[in-house]
Amino acid sequence: MRAVWIGAQVRRWKGRNGFDKIDLYTRGTLHSLVWMSIVPQALLSVTGPVRESGAPFALISGTVMVAIAQGFVSTPLVARSMAAYLGQGTVDRPLPALGAVLMLANTAGLLGLGAYTGPEEFPELPVALSAAALPFTTSLVLIAPMWVSAVALACLSVGVSGGTSLAGGGGPFALQTFLGVGFGVGLLAVTARLSAWTLGVMSQLREAQDVKTRLAVAEERLRFGRDMHDVLGRNLAVIALKSELAVELAQRGKPSAMDQMVEVQRIARTSQQEVRDVVRGYREADLRTELLGAQGVLRAAGIECAVHGDGGLLPAQVQSALGWAVREAATNVLRHGDPRRCDIRLETVRDGIRLVVENDGVTPDRAGTTGGGSGLHGLRERLAAVGGSLEAGPVGDGRFHLTAAVPLPARQSAAPSAPAAPAAPAAPAAPSAPANG
Repeated sequence: MRAVWIGAQVRRWKGRNGFDKIDLYTRGTLHSLVWMSIVPQALLSVTGPVRESGAPFALISGTVMVAIAQGFVSTPLVARSMAAYLGQGTVDRPLPALGAVLMLANTAGLLGLGAYTGPEEFPELPVALSAAALPFTTSLVLIAPMWVSAVALACLSVGVSGGTSLAGGGGPFALQTFLGVGFGVGLLAVTARLSAWTLGVMSQLREAQDVKTRLAVAEERLRFGRDMHDVLGRNLAVIALKSELAVELAQRGKPSAMDQMVEVQRIARTSQQEVRDVVRGYREADLRTELLGAQGVLRAAGIECAVHGDGGLLPAQVQSALGWAVREAATNVLRHGDPRRCDIRLETVRDGIRLVVENDGVTPDRAGTTGGGSGLHGLRERLAAVGGSLEAGPVGDGRFHLTAAVPLPARQSAAPSAPAAPAAPAAPAAPSAPANG
């Protein structure tokens, strides 16, 4: 049975994480320190020289009982003091007061035994006095400022050394007691304070890790929401546009209305697949496809669109970022104002690649709001991830200008600066969707 219990405890220990192990070790050490000071002084109080000194049995037994009582009081006091130091609770005043009274009573009992025995026959008296002071001072340094603890320890050391002088000890013995109590108890008390401080730092680190985890989850949720916004924004706009076109064609009795509705059906199915891809986190934008798709969609809406360059030799990350920029720009053109023409250019500059999208038809009531949508905000985040930047806004004469600049690696930036030939026109189609600006 004992082996089974030991095995269970070992498994529980291995199942704890690093912080829980440090927390258990620190608290266990402080509680062990309390009883490691109680047991020696209790044993020293019943040694042969003490019993043979003629000390009353009531004094011997009373000193031992007070020492044990101090241990039972100091155990919860240390636990609550640790909790108070870590900001996890408070300490009621009666408990520290009781601990201080028991410490003084224990010290007085040991000094009484020393008076009966004599310092020469009881050389362990300084050790016993230090052990009597340790349980309470361990808690004191956790709930009181350091200067208060230092003053209390100095007063205790002076009082104890004076007590040994009254008990018959000489000057060297009193000095030994003063140094032993002051240095020994002070060192252990400071060690307890440092252990609690270390545990507090570890607790803050764990809280910071928890906050980091929650922020990562929140960031992933924002990313997912942004991707969903980007994916569905333009596709829904195209579906609405083609549905309106199909209604008009049907009202005129033209059979091409069915073709438009078939296209709406195809776009809806494509959107479903894109949403699935976003959920899986595998979706990337292809710049050439986005350029052709934007040109086809804008032309289907009656907007003349010219595309210069295809970005086929750009790195994958740059293509993805600029692909999202093309989507967002196309969505803005479709949703804002009454544009007649849109120009999309890819330009190689000295420090990278630049996408320029310019359209007309920005009405005065839209001029102040066209560039401030959530889609542009998400696009800025995407470009910032690859070191790029975005500028968007009206430039006068009813025109809207969007520029997305992305730096290139040295090998790519050394490429010829002339823009590529215009991309071939595409049939009206609905590629992956950007967000609504």
